[in-house]
Amino acid sequence: MNKLKAYDVILSPVITEKATAVSEANQVIFKVAGTANKTDIKSAVEILFDVKVKAVNTLVRKGKRKVFRGIRGQQSDFKRAIVTLEEGHSIDVTTGL
Repeated sequence: MNKLKAYDVILSPVITEKATAVSEANQVIFKVAGTANKTDIKSAVEILFDVKVKAVNTLVRKGKRKVFRGIRGQQSDFKRAIVTLEEGHSIDVTTGL
């Protein structure tokens, strides 16, 4: 996998309270492309951040129904990846790429 394809797989880091809590367990949460599989995500993170990945868990967050000014809408589904890093490796998602 080249670096340009890696940027298409990893869309953005997820910065929430839960993501901050799991960072203490040497894990990072990313928003990833819906078509990406675990091996794509693992190689993309290793290329972009120069770290060693131990495991990748994925989940699809279903879009919510929202009402805005009386108009009903549907948010899109998106895929998240929880990436567990090897001991001694870390990623600081606040600095960006």
